[in-house]
Amino acid sequence: IPIAGAKENPAMLNAAFEQISAELRAGEVVCIFPEGGLTGDGEIAPFRPGVERALAQDSVPVLPLALRGLWGSPFSRAARGLGRLWPRKLWSRIELVAGPLLTPNESTAKALEVHVRRLRGDRA
Repeated sequence: IPIAGAKENPAMLNAAFEQISAELRAGEVVCIFPEGGLTGDGEIAPFRPGVERALAQDSVPVLPLALRGLWGSPFSRAARGLGRLWPRKLWSRIELVAGPLLTPNESTAKALEVHVRRLRGDRA
């Protein structure tokens, strides 16, 4: 589902939330990366409140997920300059780690950020 910030493209943002709502109401799973973009250093950026907006429309459980091992892989921004052409590691073990299922009331942006940091092994 294409999404943009409110300042960048408010129509696209609203259309994205309408599509998220339609998918959730149809019983589909919607995966959201709540940082609002890729980070340049492999660390987690503060979570944006879009998940709260989605849950205000459709009260569904939330399953926090975290990616481990992505930094330094060919899919990260770890390499600079010519290093981007030849990543440090050709094969990386990337894990998708799931946390406990949370109720909509437990699923604020801040609470989800804490859960995801713990799942990654970061200090919360």
